[in-house]
Amino acid sequence: MRRFLGKLPDPIIRLLVLVIIAAAGMVAVYSKIPPGYKDPTFQIVAATTREKAKPIHYAGALACVACHAEENELKHSGYHRDISCETCHGPGQAHAENPVDVKPTAPRDRRFCPTCHAYDPARPMGFPQINPITHNPVQPCIACHNPHDPKPKQVPGACSACHAEIENMKAISPHALLACTTCHVTPDEHKVTPRVVRASKPSDREFCGQCHSTASKVVGPPKIDLDSHEPKYICWQCHYPHMPEVK
Repeated sequence: MRRFLGKLPDPIIRLLVLVIIAAAGMVAVYSKIPPGYKDPTFQIVAATTREKAKPIHYAGALACVACHAEENELKHSGYHRDISCETCHGPGQAHAENPVDVKPTAPRDRRFCPTCHAYDPARPMGFPQINPITHNPVQPCIACHNPHDPKPKQVPGACSACHAEIENMKAISPHALLACTTCHVTPDEHKVTPRVVRASKPSDREFCGQCHSTASKVVGPPKIDLDSHEPKYICWQCHYPHMPEVK
């Protein structure tokens, strides 16, 4: 062993010594751990016992439905169908056990709903967002919206109501004078359920070619030969239509 170690460089020997010391330390620590802590069954039983000992605060959706079937039916068919009752009303176990004396909370001011609905560019396109300062100021949200079925009194009349970021970009692009409906077909259902009913977009090269092909009689837009200009791709796969680059 000495002969073998003697042939090794000093850095390697030091590294081996450190590895041996670390391994010995780990074995020593592991040997000191009580056997019960090494047994997964013991850990599961201990965790289950600990969690069961905690007081129960939430009643669960089924407890709410037992007394509030009408509200549940209305919510189930609305936009808040996937939100638990206790998300807005708070823990309901005490109310379920004593519904007469213990009443659940209900957000009745403007501070709660903007938690989800205040404008945030990180949220998905089409998600209902508002500016709490300018959107029906002072009035509580429930003055206009039924929280169990929060449909707006009227659907947005302009694309910019939901797509303000895209509208702002298009406003400074070569397509600024084109209405959104020039390229997109938007059914009325899209304004109510934008994630379910999508607006259409051009599915072939000939659509953009109406303005941009060399055969087009529209004066002004850049022209290309549809037969030779990247024929394998639809135009918007390379050119972002709301801000198409001009070369």
